[in-house]
Amino acid sequence: MVKICCLGAGYVGGPTMAVIAFKCPKITVTVVDISTQRINAWNSDHLPIYEPGLNEVVKACKGKNLFFSTDVEKHVAEADIIFVSVNTPTKTQGLGAGKAADLTYWESAARMIADVSKSDKIVVEKSTVPVKTAEAIERILTHNKKEHNFTILSNPEFLAEGTAIQDLFNPDRVLIGGRETPEGQKAISTLRDIYANWVPVERILCTNLWSAELSKLAANAFLAQRISSVNAMSALCEATGADVSQVSHAIGTDTRIGPKFLNASVGFGGSCFQKDILNLVYICECNGLPEVANYWKQVIKVNDYQKTRFVNRVVSSMFNTVASKKIAILGFAFKKDTGDTRETPAIDVCKGLLGDKARLSIYDPQVTEEQITKDLSMRKFDRDHPAHLQPPSPTSIKQVSVVWDAYEAVKDAHGICILTEWDEFKKLDYKKVYDSMQKPAFLFDGRNIIDVNKLREIGFIVYSIGKPLDAWLKDMPAVA
Repeated sequence: MVKICCLGAGYVGGPTMAVIAFKCPKITVTVVDISTQRINAWNSDHLPIYEPGLNEVVKACKGKNLFFSTDVEKHVAEADIIFVSVNTPTKTQGLGAGKAADLTYWESAARMIADVSKSDKIVVEKSTVPVKTAEAIERILTHNKKEHNFTILSNPEFLAEGTAIQDLFNPDRVLIGGRETPEGQKAISTLRDIYANWVPVERILCTNLWSAELSKLAANAFLAQRISSVNAMSALCEATGADVSQVSHAIGTDTRIGPKFLNASVGFGGSCFQKDILNLVYICECNGLPEVANYWKQVIKVNDYQKTRFVNRVVSSMFNTVASKKIAILGFAFKKDTGDTRETPAIDVCKGLLGDKARLSIYDPQVTEEQITKDLSMRKFDRDHPAHLQPPSPTSIKQVSVVWDAYEAVKDAHGICILTEWDEFKKLDYKKVYDSMQKPAFLFDGRNIIDVNKLREIGFIVYSIGKPLDAWLKDMPAVA
């Protein structure tokens, strides 16, 4: 029986290995992690991450051919194929700080694999890594090996949080990159055969190592670019009286462009987009391509501008101050159907409002008070590191309360900011919400999910990104 071991039990490793175990009952899959807390959660009925459909998949396989363990070295030694899905945060100091990927965890994993292995291994890059990482890992394994051989493959994930299980069951494509040598091609075939248990062979793309590594960075950069493009248009729409939803629909019907990733919002978030673009920028700079680097930098600049613009709009609309005013924050996760808060726009929006001395009441159906407190007290790139290596955070933050009901969050609030597009926020009784708020009652929709006209009829002063401005807001332009 083929044995697979995955290093890292996070958002990528856990769901990916669960689906492989589910689709390949003859393969033994073990997910290992040095975090006892995380492994205990995987072994309990309360999984450490929220993802629709994940619970059912894990329950079907756990204890049969899917296992979770902290005994890292034992399972690495026994495995035929090792997936490495460890953190690759942005460096916070030294060469490339603020842009380059920190490969400390990857390098440690490679050295440990070389040290404990007692047989030949296929080592698969699952984390998003810079181009040529495989070459560095290959050198570490080669120079530290005993009599065993290691073959490196790149198999980047293309999962969208909130639909990860669906994406794994029915992927647009599976990408496998390997060396163009007999050993490399044999390893590619081995991994391709595993995926072929449920993925049509024509959707399994095989490339060289460098193309596979760059394809992942490029895919995230292109998706983020589309979001920044429509967000840039949203600012112009507000200035001219156009409606960004109508503009998006008009250009999305062009088959050359298509409709996906054209929803204007308060900004993109998640663990990958910003980190991967910064990584791409650094790679371009290192390869003497400053014009290309500057092009991709602008995608992040527009994203930061959109968050700042949103905060400025809130403050300027509310008589140019939110000091001591209660602002209800509806949604903290970076998108609906996930509890992930990494790089969520809500962090920067909340910090901007707190900087103006607002009082925040935050509600998100999937994010804990502990996580929100940690996110609002931590430095930017510290959040990318494993939990046990993050600096301690306070148990509470002055001016911030976290509640477990949307109606509780909005009670006596001067304004509401919708920062995550949870379906429940579309279904709220907004007449009840309005009646419970201070007047004038402001609503700032950062996800364009509410019916602006209906809310204005109720009595709200409404700001919705990229939509024609309320007469009140026209008199109070957002300051830059």
